[in-house]
Formats: sequence, structure tokens, C-alpha cells
Amino acid sequence: MRVVYTEQSFESLEESIQFLLKVQKVPLEKVVKIRNQLLDRADGLITNPHIGQYEEYLMHLGKGHRRVVEGYFKIIYRIESGCVYITDFFDSRQDPEKMKG
Repeated sequence: MRVVYTEQSFESLEESIQFLLKVQKVPLEKVVKIRNQLLDRADGLITNPHIGQYEEYLMHLGKGHRRVVEGYFKIIYRIESGCVYITDFFDSRQDPEKMKG
């Protein structure tokens, strides 16, 4: 089992980081810590990928998306062919309907 980050997951993580820095004025050191915690939690899915609950807002896709929560963020992923695909880092303070895309 290995963790694979999608391009979308990196884009959403970058958007969240920029929002924390520029809009919420969170200090850089704190933002780096949040980023590292999110990536560590995502990487930790290697040992127990089935720990996350199914994400109800993505059920319509039929791909078995799951979520684990780290702070204010949902780490969205799916398990496929021996890989854990990280598909999104979603700030749960947003409207959850936005997740449906």
C-alpha cells in the first residue's frame, strides 16, 4: 500500500495555505505546522486506510471516497489497486455542498 497525492489535492492544499496566510493572517510558522500535520496524517493512512468514514457528499460518485479529519480539514481519499489516493484537503468551515464540485 502506498499514498498517492492527486494534482487536485495539492491545489486545494495550496489554496487553503494561501487563505490562512493572506486572509486569516495566520503566522507562517503556524501554517507550516498545519500543513505538516495534514501531510503526516495523510501519509499515516498507509497503515490503516480503512480508518476513515465514507464521505456522504461524494457518495454520488460511487468511488468509495472516505475522510479523516485533522483540525478543521477533511482529508478526502479513496482506496484503489493497493494505493490510497488523496484527492482533496477540504476546509470544513466551507459550505460542504462545495465539495460535490
